[in-house]
Amino acid sequence: MIRRQMTKDYVLHPLLSGPSAITTLTANLTANLVRNLWTHSVIMCGHFPEGVQTYEKESIDGVTRGDWCLRQMLGSANISGNRLLHLMTGNLSFQIEHHLFPDLPSNRYQEIAPKVQQLFERYGLTYVSGPMSSRSARRGRRFSGSRRQTTSCARRRRRLSRRALTSSSSARRPRSTPPRRSPPDRRPAISLG
Repeated sequence: MIRRQMTKDYVLHPLLSGPSAITTLTANLTANLVRNLWTHSVIMCGHFPEGVQTYEKESIDGVTRGDWCLRQMLGSANISGNRLLHLMTGNLSFQIEHHLFPDLPSNRYQEIAPKVQQLFERYGLTYVSGPMSSRSARRGRRFSGSRRQTTSCARRRRRLSRRALTSSSSARRPRSTPPRRSPPDRRPAISLG
């Protein structure tokens, strides 16, 4: 598939453009470079800024439904900006909402973001969000010479449970439900209501 697209972009289309072959080739190279740099920036800023948890591949064995949801909440970050930025990212600037609700149309992420933020506040979690410009500079520091931060979901969950038990307000306590395994072919649903 990649070979076919590269053949179109760098051989077929330039040849079809006749005397403008060099211009077409240059335009295709420039467009692909800009698109790939933009995509890389959006992905890196949504997954690897400061404050976002990363997990080792081996730690996914036996993940419960609650652990899966918690990982999605702690393992991604939003990019703040204006409507144009959200449009240019395909609304993937709402990365937390995208991870929690991957089947939801992306134009609805902004609508549910306040409810997701309330959920974070209710459980004492940090809703990581910030501008792309500062994220791009910091993410380089995170990977250059520093060790990737890994967190056990079960450990984080225990801390949240202890915090909820010591909380004076019963409204802030998370529900204690027995862990259930998610079916491997379905993602769990989360109720924000």
